Amino acid sequence: MLLAPLVDSFVVYLQSERNLSEKTIQAYVSDWQDFFEFLENRRGRSLGEITVEEVDHLLVRQYLAYLNTRGLNKTTSARRLAALRSFFRFLQKKEIIEKNPLIQVASPKIPNRLPRYLEQEDMNKVLEQPELFSAAGMRDRAILELLYGAGIRVGELVQLDLDNIDLCHGYVRVFGKGGRERVVPIGKIAVQALNRYLQEARPRLAAKAVQEESKALFLNQRGGRLSDRSVRTLVNRYCRQAGTKETVSPHGFRHSFASHLLDNGADLRTVQELLGHKKISSTQIYTHVSRGRLRKIYRMAHPRA
Repeated sequence: MLLAPLVDSFVVYLQSERNLSEKTIQAYVSDWQDFFEFLENRRGRSLGEITVEEVDHLLVRQYLAYLNTRGLNKTTSARRLAALRSFFRFLQKKEIIEKNPLIQVASPKIPNRLPRYLEQEDMNKVLEQPELFSAAGMRDRAILELLYGAGIRVGELVQLDLDNIDLCHGYVRVFGKGGRERVVPIGKIAVQALNRYLQEARPRLAAKAVQEESKALFLNQRGGRLSDRSVRTLVNRYCRQAGTKETVSPHGFRHSFASHLLDNGADLRTVQELLGHKKISSTQIYTHVSRGRLRKIYRMAHPRA
């Protein structure tokens, strides 16, 4: 069978059955495109003329070697291979192919990197940076407190609508990867920051909207929904203003949330549920962070360390 229409079918599958976000699907497409360009060059034909049967494990191994000659790191190579694996698993599931050619291809070994996070003292400094005399400052304080107080992803934060938060009971309802819904508790300080933003700042931002008022929780200066890029920019700015040892992304707030919970006695399963991780293995990386701190404290405190 020709490869091009099968790729289109897989995109539809990701949208309708897997319910993946447009951004995630675009990431898949970008990774496939690189492989398909390699395939077209090798075969001397366009993708519309190449059959799926022409892709075997030897060709995929040649592609990985090609990525290596381009100087791409192992993380990028592993991600592109994972995208291809998903595609061929789909073809096998739909009985379009009998054998998956990628079963015989090993993934590049990538080094385990510990997540970047802020120490509790540095986190407190960052949270205090937004000035509360302006609407943007009150909004930014609420954003930082919610990122750290609930450990949610930046994509989850910018998708929040007004009816997704319950400040009376201290909960926020978020929709994570694959549209999975979870309810996450938020603390008193985050509730206070959100209350002040909703009462004093958001009405001023909403008044600037050219169209009908948005249902979005967090608004930009024009009264529309705040973008994840804007959140990344403001987090970076406040980290620099605070002079922290690390300048983290919004995801670094999520890492800090998990690390600080474990440091203060939370169990791994609870942290997994709060983060919305499907597998416990995704959460276990934070135990390495805590163990690293334990070793550091041990070496500093034990007379024979």
